[in-house]
Amino acid sequence: MGDREKLESLMKSTPARIGVGRAGVRPLTHTMLQFRKDHAAAVDAVYGEVDESILRQLGLFTVETCYGNKETYLKRPDLGRIITDEGMEVIRERCVKQPQIQIVVSDGLSADAITANILDVYPALLDSLRVHDLNPGTSFYVKGGRVACMDHIGEVLQPDALVLLIGERPGLVTARSMSAYMCYKPRKGTIESDRNVISNIHPGGTPPLEAAAHIGTMLRGMLERQTSGTNFY
Repeated sequence: MGDREKLESLMKSTPARIGVGRAGVRPLTHTMLQFRKDHAAAVDAVYGEVDESILRQLGLFTVETCYGNKETYLKRPDLGRIITDEGMEVIRERCVKQPQIQIVVSDGLSADAITANILDVYPALLDSLRVHDLNPGTSFYVKGGRVACMDHIGEVLQPDALVLLIGERPGLVTARSMSAYMCYKPRKGTIESDRNVISNIHPGGTPPLEAAAHIGTMLRGMLERQTSGTNFY
């Protein structure tokens, strides 16, 4: 195989920007315009909002973290880990306590990821839980959430396991990638190595329906082994 064939084969194997060519020392016009388009999509994903009609369709009520606004959210990740007092009161009033599985959805760093994937992932996840004979609690949506907000929620609801479906940091390949973070009995003091994650959930990565099935399988395993994170394997 010649160099050209090798390059073409590599280009077909990845969405990364390789072999795009140049005009002198500058990128080709098409390459630069595509870069600017993808960058704009990433910015929009961070500053966007999840459509309220989607949340209503899934029956999810909304609480917020202490993030305040998007600018603060980006500068103060710690505030996205704490649910507001008002939000915690709503959670206490509306949620089943000590559920076997607690499902939480959050925009995170990409509202577009939730908009694009949640209508496929959430119903399929409920199906997967039924297949594994697992009982979900009261699902809800966290606006302005960071991954560790699951620990704050865990302190109050005390689920056996919690799964957080959250928008990933957008990149220049896709701005619609979602992650599923899972933890066995998340509580205050949980560290990142205590969590499991399925990332890159979108049609061009881990297909949403496949991800949902895998989440259910992992949650079943967590309950059986009574652990998660690095101790899970």
